[in-house]
Amino acid sequence: MDNGFYYLYAGIWRILARWSAIATGGSANEQVTFRKLLDKAQPTGVSLTLQPKIITFSSMGKFHDSIKPAHKDFIEKQHIFFVSSAPLSASGRVNLSPKGLDAFRVLSESKVGYMDLISSGNETSAHTLENGRITFMFCSFDETPLILRLYGKGCAVLPNSDEWEQYAPHFRTYSSTRQLIVADIDLVQTSCGFGVPLYDYAGERDIHFRWAEKKGKQGLSDYIDENNLISLDGLPTDLGLNRQPVK
Repeated sequence: MDNGFYYLYAGIWRILARWSAIATGGSANEQVTFRKLLDKAQPTGVSLTLQPKIITFSSMGKFHDSIKPAHKDFIEKQHIFFVSSAPLSASGRVNLSPKGLDAFRVLSESKVGYMDLISSGNETSAHTLENGRITFMFCSFDETPLILRLYGKGCAVLPNSDEWEQYAPHFRTYSSTRQLIVADIDLVQTSCGFGVPLYDYAGERDIHFRWAEKKGKQGLSDYIDENNLISLDGLPTDLGLNRQPVK
């Protein structure tokens, strides 16, 4: 095979891989194996940049108006996700939090939520109460790179509310669960994730649950009163506006 034909052949494979990724509606990544092509067709003395021999193609910056089945499958395989929100004030602090513990659920093609444990801040509740804006991000840490973002409007759902009875059965909740965060998603974005490093999942931490057990019911309530009723910028949270005494 002469050099010109080889490059044409390799170019066709690239085009097919690209269209394959597009045809699947951005369903994660399409892997194209060049091993046979390179082994059988590479001309002697020609230096190529098609390394490694197994090349991963990903749709870059694809947008969707709903969560597709492939997006849901990818989300359910991830052990960590990130949630971001911000106040309307130009001087307000943007919040970004990592979450784990199998807390996230895709409730429909346009609705998601996660179970939220008592922690040292409650920024997401304050921000969504003020303006609703919320962004979730998932990224692959294995050999197939991908970043997936969900954009929408969210709100906190508190225990003993009517919405709690609707959404809580979808989640595993604990004595230290303070609320659910539920969001309507109007935009889904996938991108390459080529710059995300490889990591191995080692397991979930149990530190929070040991801490919560040691605190006890009253201790957790006191902790909420001290830390979860307003944001860093002084905005009220849902818990702050609907605080009820411990029974």
